[in-house]
Order: sequence, then structure tokens, then C-alpha cells
Amino acid sequence: MTMKGPSHKQVIVPMNNENKNEFMKNSSDHVININRLLKNIKSECKVDYIRSEKSSVVIVTNKIVLALDLQTIE
Repeated sequence: MTMKGPSHKQVIVPMNNENKNEFMKNSSDHVININRLLKNIKSECKVDYIRSEKSSVVIVTNKIVLALDLQTIE
């Protein structure tokens, strides 16, 4: 099956372990803040949760992330 356009509902942010650990301590606050910013730009995309990977943080969303949403999350 082929798909036209983006098909992922996650944003992968490379991060070293020290920063990742600090980021994950406040992950619930980050979810709230990102969702507030996405709401302000009238995006239908919302962050469901954030999980830690080996060398990155993965932000999982409810919909496919568009370019404007990526800028907001960044």
C-alpha cells in the first residue's frame, strides 16, 4: 500500500541523556504547554504523551503532524 503525504503521528527529538532526563521529569507540563500552543494556532493535532527512547524523546500525537505543528512543537 502506498500513501500520499506524511503518515506518522510522532515527532522524534534527538537529545542527549542529561537533557532527556531533565525533560522527562516535567513531561506532563510539556504536554500541557505544547497542547495549549497547538490550540492557539487552531490546530486539530494534540499531543497524547511523551516517551523516552535511547537517544531521543518521542512526542506522540493524535493526528499526523503538519509543518506548522512541527514549528509550534519546536
